[in-house]
Amino acid sequence: MTTPPTLVGLKPAMRPARPEFSSGPCAKRPGWNPENLSSAVLGRSHRSKPGKARLQEAIARTREVLEVPDDFLIGIVPGSDTGAVEMAMWSMLGPRPVQLLAFESFGKDWVTDVTKQLKVEAEVLDAPYGRLPDLSKVRPDADLVFTWNGTTSGVRVPNADFISADRTGVVICDATSAAFAQPLDWAKLDVVTFSWQKALGGEGAHGVLILGPRAVARLESYSPPWPMPKLFRMTKGGKVNLEIFEGATINTPSMLCVEDYLDALGWAAKIGGLTELARRADANLAVLEAWTQRAPWAAFLAEEADTRSNTSVCLKVIDTRITSLPEASQADFAKKLASLLEKEGVALDVGGYRDAPPGLRIWCGATVETSDLDALTPWLDWAFASVVADLETAA
Repeated sequence: MTTPPTLVGLKPAMRPARPEFSSGPCAKRPGWNPENLSSAVLGRSHRSKPGKARLQEAIARTREVLEVPDDFLIGIVPGSDTGAVEMAMWSMLGPRPVQLLAFESFGKDWVTDVTKQLKVEAEVLDAPYGRLPDLSKVRPDADLVFTWNGTTSGVRVPNADFISADRTGVVICDATSAAFAQPLDWAKLDVVTFSWQKALGGEGAHGVLILGPRAVARLESYSPPWPMPKLFRMTKGGKVNLEIFEGATINTPSMLCVEDYLDALGWAAKIGGLTELARRADANLAVLEAWTQRAPWAAFLAEEADTRSNTSVCLKVIDTRITSLPEASQADFAKKLASLLEKEGVALDVGGYRDAPPGLRIWCGATVETSDLDALTPWLDWAFASVVADLETAA
């Protein structure tokens, strides 16, 4: 197969209006402007009356837009999604058998935390990039830690049917790139975490920790045997410290970031809430699905359509001229592809995750406009043809 001559050197006429396709921090919401943050409580304590009111509003709006049940607690915590997941694991794991699903980088990080740091014996259900583990092996009597959507693999669980409604274990779900884009089955989840820098395009460093009644019961009935850092402490006198979930954060948050999150939540509610956010993400994924049918050189890393992410879309190169190269050369090709797209200013930060197979990763969450993805796809073909032509010339 030779490179189509019509693609080499002939740049597409249209460019994405917004080339931000990073998988985190993600694109700001359409129409975002720094002036929208003028109500931020700056130069004041976050524990002041206006500061706490903004934090409480962020919690209330999160519940509304994400459709969180009334009996779940919502808290803003330090350390982004990672901090939220680790708070849950350090506080709750130990009294029961543990299972972990590992099918991308962050799921593998949780395996390291549990088995190497906490030294809790656990069963790891893993799968290579592009696939899900055997979900039929999930036990109802074990605690479970898993990512709903693999940010670095583009693979998601299609639903929570693999989790028993009669489970006795606690389910900890890292939903950072699923929240606000995919429906979460709250009846099957006891802990849900995310960072607002993902699907709502907020700023980094803050996490959100959501606890269901069963998670609260675990916190109040179990004391871990290991030292508990201050940032992870969620109980006081044997009871859950409800102040954390009423706007009194464990450490000092950025009130400018909180205001930015409030702005994103306001936009989400205005356009139709969770239903419209998911629709926008699905429409964005559909653009790339249609394009891969026309592009013989690219395919989704996710092997099954029903496990394909509608946010962190991961693509692999399947052209035999590239797949026949040594692995290091394939990785170099993918880097050149992403670099050329960035140089042209049409797609920023779309290189695949460093631990994932070589390829591209294009964020398709609701803050990305479908028209920008429509404009991007011809550039993907152009960039591929250009890098291949350079490769063939060098050879």
